Amino acid sequence: MSDASRGDAPPTAPTPPSWAAQAEPDPRRWWGLVVIALAQLMVVLDATIVNIALPSAQRALDMSDANRQWVITAYTLAFGGLLLLGGRIADLVGRKRTFIIGLIGFAIASGLGGAATSSWQLFGARALQGAFGALLAPSALSLLTTTFTIGKERSKAFGIYGAIAGGGAAIGLIMGGLLTEYLSWRWCLYVNIPVAAIALLGALVFLHDRADRGGVHLDIPGAVLGCGGLVAIVYGCGEAQPRGWGDPLVIGTLVGGVLLLVLFTWWQTRARHPLLPLHIVRERNRAGSFLTMGLALMALFGMFLFMTYYLQVVLGYSPLKTGLAFLPMTAAIIVGSTQISARLLHRLAPRLLMAPGAVLAAIGLFLLTFLTAEPAYVSHVLPAELLVGLGMGLIFMPVMATATAGVAFHDSGVTSATVNTAQQVGGSIGTALLNTIATSTSAVYIGSHLADAARRNAGRLTPALRDGVVKDGVVHGFTVAIGVASAIMLLAAVISWLMVTARAPQHGPLPESGSPKPTDAPV
Repeated sequence: MSDASRGDAPPTAPTPPSWAAQAEPDPRRWWGLVVIALAQLMVVLDATIVNIALPSAQRALDMSDANRQWVITAYTLAFGGLLLLGGRIADLVGRKRTFIIGLIGFAIASGLGGAATSSWQLFGARALQGAFGALLAPSALSLLTTTFTIGKERSKAFGIYGAIAGGGAAIGLIMGGLLTEYLSWRWCLYVNIPVAAIALLGALVFLHDRADRGGVHLDIPGAVLGCGGLVAIVYGCGEAQPRGWGDPLVIGTLVGGVLLLVLFTWWQTRARHPLLPLHIVRERNRAGSFLTMGLALMALFGMFLFMTYYLQVVLGYSPLKTGLAFLPMTAAIIVGSTQISARLLHRLAPRLLMAPGAVLAAIGLFLLTFLTAEPAYVSHVLPAELLVGLGMGLIFMPVMATATAGVAFHDSGVTSATVNTAQQVGGSIGTALLNTIATSTSAVYIGSHLADAARRNAGRLTPALRDGVVKDGVVHGFTVAIGVASAIMLLAAVISWLMVTARAPQHGPLPESGSPKPTDAPV
């Protein structure tokens, strides 16, 4: 077995890139991490913070059941579709400048959404939030990547960032419950304004960016093809939820999106200045990290959707109680990222954290397949949350650190955007796919069991009997879909084990992609 497959550390440290060797670490870099983490938290939690507030917003703005999905979809559509372009813009005009523009735009869009007086105003504001989030997220991760280059410090910084990325969605559910129950659904959007203002002040004081951006150009045809393909795929997955996967519009947009991405890949081989240099995704460890992230988010976002409905609709929890019910998982993600992954990544190969983490999360999801309509938070939900949270904490941090390691400075923005794209597209596909499985399975269960109950009772169904069958059917659909999510998480474990063969990062600065490395240096 080779050294790479065993995960042994190489005997020599990699040759540091010239810029890392010349520059002393910024003494205020940890304050910069606080600013980056705050901005990332705002972007991540906004994908879920309105979930619990959605029923209140729907009533206030007289939103139809068919259109309410756009409160979520408008954000994910713009965010997921524009991330690659946002990452390259960060490389082109500067990460700090793009970060600041993203903060200001996100705050303005949040204010517009909070003040919306019609459903279409809210949809537009959410799309605007997603567009500025597509500038903010890759520039934040890129700043983190280029600020922390020393092994132990980098592991610690990515541990904190991974906890934010993984726990932000659950924190959004908690905050959504608190703000909706005690203030108004509008504060789920207004809350971003003070957060963005604090992050903006911190960015001006603590964040620094290198001036060297030579060789970076904007690939307009690539931007149109790549962003168009991602938008089509995310849109198709969003429409699969209300329409079904067999709907002509869903099939057409998904096929069109795939064709656009095929053309995008072809163009990247011919473009003089490609939007996504293919060497970024061809590298084995980076590709494995992207796939692991996408699959893990498919399963995780499906769990968030089902457990929110299970707690509120089946068990009758209030919005606040529902949000607080996710707190143990948030705590487990933080422990997994900051106390386990951050301490072990500079000693262990990344896959020795990713694969066991995915297995733990898969076991946690499998426990949820035994849920019934009877209250089972302590016996089933809580143990599952702890296992899923701990597993995701072991996945997020090494995935992000491995995906962004050794990337040339002028490619750090687009690489960071690709990590975020894997998250966003994975979450969108997982939500649509698993929700479709759940609803179709529930419909079959309810139909057959109502017919059986009617036969047994001479055609008479009491309201209590009907409600019981419906509730059992809803839970049955959830458990089947979560079983699929568990299988997806196991697939993530297999891919991370087989594809991510990098060894433990060294204590010295990480080499840039293309810089000279000794034979034993990690990829």
